[in-house]
Amino acid sequence: MIRKGIILAGGRGTRMSPLTKAVNKQLLPLYDKPLIFYPLSILMLAGIKNILIIVNKGQLNQFRKILPEKNHLGITIEYKEQLNPAGLPQAFTIGEKFIGKDNVCLILGDNFFYGQSLTKILKKNSNFKLGAKVFLHPVKTPQNYGVAFLNNKNKVIRLVEKPKKTNSNLAVTGLYFFDNNVIEFSKKLRPSKRGELEIIDLLNRYKIKNKLKAELIGRGGAWLDTGNVKDYYNASNFISTIESRQGLKIACLEEIAFNNGWIKKGDILESIRFYGNCDYSKYLKSIIA
Repeated sequence: MIRKGIILAGGRGTRMSPLTKAVNKQLLPLYDKPLIFYPLSILMLAGIKNILIIVNKGQLNQFRKILPEKNHLGITIEYKEQLNPAGLPQAFTIGEKFIGKDNVCLILGDNFFYGQSLTKILKKNSNFKLGAKVFLHPVKTPQNYGVAFLNNKNKVIRLVEKPKKTNSNLAVTGLYFFDNNVIEFSKKLRPSKRGELEIIDLLNRYKIKNKLKAELIGRGGAWLDTGNVKDYYNASNFISTIESRQGLKIACLEEIAFNNGWIKKGDILESIRFYGNCDYSKYLKSIIA
């Protein structure tokens, strides 16, 4: 059972410079909400209430202004600083004390997921116990991503980072489930040629032991990497279109918490006071009307 989640919201954000020189990318607006709301909503949809957010050194207070530890979301938030970004597996050594003896979900702070069946997929996989699981999504340009090759039982038989030629279009997204072995596996990794610990190397540790599985996010779902300016604004336009047409908000944290039974109407009223007079607050009022 996955009870703990980590959002890796550090990194240098160089692909979005100069926007990220003064502000962490995860605090920039993705349409009408900070980017950090979207990965957090995925953990909450998976039923995960204990969450560690890893941020860059010196940025804690910026995050606490929008997501304080004492919140009205019915969840527990902790923060850790990433003093020197050195690859995704670093999240598990930084978060060792937080993880303890539990399994853990990692989601990258700049990944956006959406889909009608997504909640069902997340909750089904939250019962995960042993090994590691990656979430895959078909893409048009697999050469830009880490790509997975599967057998007929959805086990990963090969992982290739940004292949020049490939007959697989299944990109490895920024959402991962790991058993508790991930801490020790991460400690044993060595930096690659680019000087970082690589998530592919960590996943290969599980693959060698035949304990790496995959879950496909099919055509009914969407995954967008918002790591560069073009993709960021494409995601923002996507959210704007969906919300304007449906009248529903994507990644409304209070709505998810309320539907999960974690908070009551009084908590939503506190959130409305916290956000002030804005469209987000108006939407919260409609939830409890």
